[in-house]
This record gives sequence, structure tokens and C-alpha cells, in this order.
Amino acid sequence: MGRFDGSKKQEAFMNALQGKNIPVLTLDNKWYRLLNEVGREEVKPLEEQLNALLKRQGKMNTETKDIRKLKKKLMKDIVAMVDRVEETGDKTLEKNIETNKRLLEECNEKLEAYQDELKDVPREIDRLNKQLMVMTMQQCYETMQENTDSIQEISGWVTQIRIELKKRLIRKQEMEQKNHDIYAYMHDIFGADVVNIFDMRYNPDEHYPKPANKITDIKPENEADDEPSK
Repeated sequence: MGRFDGSKKQEAFMNALQGKNIPVLTLDNKWYRLLNEVGREEVKPLEEQLNALLKRQGKMNTETKDIRKLKKKLMKDIVAMVDRVEETGDKTLEKNIETNKRLLEECNEKLEAYQDELKDVPREIDRLNKQLMVMTMQQCYETMQENTDSIQEISGWVTQIRIELKKRLIRKQEMEQKNHDIYAYMHDIFGADVVNIFDMRYNPDEHYPKPANKITDIKPENEADDEPSK
């Protein structure tokens, strides 16, 4: 499993993502669950930057709608006041008309500024989102590589332990067999009466059961005898 090494490789991945429609990661709960597996410290600054930009976009969209509503109301009020001035000749309304015109101009300036910024924001969100995707993939692959290294190390350790366990079981079986052979020779050479004189504490049948023919036949030493005592 390869690693994502160097800025050149990240740049190559970014170029490969050009034209691809990537869902915004910070709006996906599965992405946050993924980060719980691999950690989020490295991607956190970019995550915060992307979320701030999304928040800014949402705010501008909301304010744009509000400004357009206000602009519509101001224009309606201006028309109504102009008509009233023409009908009544009330010059006191001219000040209100000028105030509304000034507010209307401010609305137009804000809308123009927001429209220019809103043209750039989606591109910047897409750029940050793709960069965040590459960083996330990098972190995932690095974590999986570290896990793979550990898995291989543990597998090697388990294999070695199994080999060592088998060797020790064979050695144990050989020593048990030797003890039984020695005890049998002692009985044959010295006779049971003589052996019994010295055999006050040691009894191989109590210390060691009769050796099994195969390693797989060996019962665990702590396994209780199923037969009831008589």
C-alpha cells in the first residue's frame, strides 16, 4: 500500500480531480466518523477554513435575499411618495424620498459586492474541498499502512510463538518419556522392592501422565479427570 509522499504527488492528485464533482466533506457525517478512525488534527485547519467559507456563503445568500426584499420595498415607497408629491405638492416628502434613494443605492452596492464575491466563493469551496479530500485520503492510507505494518509484525510474532510452543511441547514430551523410561529401567534392574525403598516421594505417574504418541494428543495439565474417583 503506497504512501502519499511530497507536495508533487498531492499536486498530481489535485490535477486529477479537476472537473470532478466532489460533495462537500464537512457536510457529510460519514466523513466525521472516518476522521474518528484516523484522527483529525492534520486536517482540522483546512476543515475550519472550509466551514468558515461555507458559513460566509450562507450568510451572503441570506443577506442577498433580505437586501432584495428591502430594495423592492424602498422602490415601492419611493414611487408612492413621488406620486403623493405630484398629487398634493407636499415638499416635506422629498427628504424621505432622498433618504430612500440613498438606502436604495447602498442596497445596490451591497448586492453588487455580494454577487462578485459569490461568483468566487463556489470555486474556492471546491478547491478547499478537493484539498481536504486529498489530505483525508493521505491520512487514511498512512493509518492503514501503519496498521498493516503492525499486523505483519504481530503475525510474525504469533508464528514464532507457535514454533517455540511446538518445540517446547516436543521437549516436554521427550522429558516425560525419559522419566518413564528411567523409572521402568530402575524397576527392571533393581526390582520393585528396592525402588520402592527410595521412591518415597517421586511417582512419575503422579507427576507426569503417560506420554502421548502425538503432540495433539497431549491433554492440558490443568484439565480435570472426567472419571469419578472410587
